[in-house]
Amino acid sequence: MSWLSWIVVGLIAGGLAKVTTGIRGAGCLGTMLIGIAGGLVGGILFTAAGGEGMNDFSLYSVLVAFVGATVLLFLYGLVAGHDRDRHG
Repeated sequence: MSWLSWIVVGLIAGGLAKVTTGIRGAGCLGTMLIGIAGGLVGGILFTAAGGEGMNDFSLYSVLVAFVGATVLLFLYGLVAGHDRDRHG
């Protein structure tokens, strides 16, 4: 994948993960970085489960990055003690 694809997939996946987990903040750049890191984590998780990681710009790549970003935000919420109800 090109660097531009990583940015677009990261932004989409990070935004979806933030909506799903209810954790807010970080802005546009933070959302993109969460999604890109999620793509790396999701790729590791999917590969460990016998699937494929991110390989091209597709809905599957967004799914992989979304799963990884959701895991990262969930762990961040546990460590930071975020309460989803007080953010909405």
